[in-house]
Amino acid sequence: MNAAPPLCLTVAGSDSGGGAGIQADLKTMLALGVHGMSVVTAVTAQNSLGVRGAWDLPAEAVRAQYRAVVDDIGVHAVKTGMLSSAVLVETVAELLDGIAAPVVVDPVGVSKHGDALLAASAVGAVRTALLPRATVATPNLDEVAQLTGVVVETEDDMRRAADAVLGLGPRWALIKGGHLAAHADRAVDLLTDGTAERWLDAPRHSNRHTHGTGCTLASAIAAGLARGLAVPEAVTAAKEYVTGGIAAGFALGAGIGPVDHAWQLRRPGL
Repeated sequence: MNAAPPLCLTVAGSDSGGGAGIQADLKTMLALGVHGMSVVTAVTAQNSLGVRGAWDLPAEAVRAQYRAVVDDIGVHAVKTGMLSSAVLVETVAELLDGIAAPVVVDPVGVSKHGDALLAASAVGAVRTALLPRATVATPNLDEVAQLTGVVVETEDDMRRAADAVLGLGPRWALIKGGHLAAHADRAVDLLTDGTAERWLDAPRHSNRHTHGTGCTLASAIAAGLARGLAVPEAVTAAKEYVTGGIAAGFALGAGIGPVDHAWQLRRPGL
């Protein structure tokens, strides 16, 4: 009998277009050698042009999925994504209290197309209930502003943003600066625990097909942690994986296409 690979759980919404959410998470986990499992928190009707509708699952359905997986199979790392209501945020935070596995929190606020995915009434619960459970929090610049009020325009602002996010309780903060104009043709992120600091620098690709980058990055970090990597190494490997996925992103439909989660498998010679 073969041993099971490391076990990684995503707690997030479903993307019917397959580029983000649960679908992106599971593709990422498979590509990076871990067994992906899922707790669906919401169902969205979306495609390359945007989100047409979103429906939250009841808290009891989220709780039942989580317990079914964790109580029987177990988990080595958890990633959270779209938790659009205060009830869902609080439910998931309570569930995470009972595990020792590392948790990556992607505080999803807005979709790639500008559609709101987090109710204003839920922002406080993310701050007070969810982020204190996080091993790593991965906000982008819009989410930093939403959660902390810090507007990032420079690298010094990224440090201030990281301090503000860490003040909400996660052990590590990854401030994603990919859209920062000051970095010109570079995509530069800051990882810190308040003491150690690591800047992650990669080329900013001109490819517009970047749907699912945030979900993919957080899931790749969780996959690394499930495999036993330390946080800095897991984040560095995840950054490399996402950068390759963006470079290989492809057109899908009439709007913004997804990153290519299988880009490593498409390299010559593989």
